Amino acid sequence: MNIEELKLEKINYIISFPENFKPNKKYPIILFLHGAGSRGKDMNAVITNPYFTITNSTHKNFPFVTVAPQCCENTWFDLWENLKKLVLEIHKLPFADTEQIYLIGASMGGYATWQLAMSMPEYFAAIVPICGGGMYWNASRLINTPVWAFHGAKDTTVLCAESEKMVNKVNSLGGNAKLTIYPENAHDAWSDTYKNPDVFNWFLEHKNINAKKLTDNYSNSKIYG
Repeated sequence: MNIEELKLEKINYIISFPENFKPNKKYPIILFLHGAGSRGKDMNAVITNPYFTITNSTHKNFPFVTVAPQCCENTWFDLWENLKKLVLEIHKLPFADTEQIYLIGASMGGYATWQLAMSMPEYFAAIVPICGGGMYWNASRLINTPVWAFHGAKDTTVLCAESEKMVNKVNSLGGNAKLTIYPENAHDAWSDTYKNPDVFNWFLEHKNINAKKLTDNYSNSKIYG
């Protein structure tokens, strides 16, 4: 795996490059957010995460540059401003196709995927949140962001209802979200997702139109606190 290790303020991260990478060429970018099991200050926990071990062994000619930060705190939300700055750094990478920046994350990273996309929807062409959940009252922010969520039906760590609420809310507002439920899976919904070439082909089908129309209908403090 051809990688570069970098640091942005409190966040250490790696960039993984496809084979025969050419710095003067534009590439689709995946921002990958790991789950709680890869937290810490040892980047090997990220490098050996199932996302990389599976995509490296399963998908030939994987066309994406992947940016993978490591959470050095308890949750991604403890690093939220740093994470948002990383999105801006990705957008400025000279080899980044800014119309093809995608977001994927599992478990703790699934929650962060939902929230980061709602916080910065104008930067992402499509997102894949896995066994996560979010603030479904704010789902109007995602009406222009294609979503493909995944969850295990037997998950007792994060209930499948968390993904169902988010997907249903996005769609009820006119968005484009779908949910795949693995009937026999518990919390590990990520392995089957990373193995599936359709997921990454689906990413490539989408280009960023998110900035054209952003909505936020929840500005009334008498109703929403």
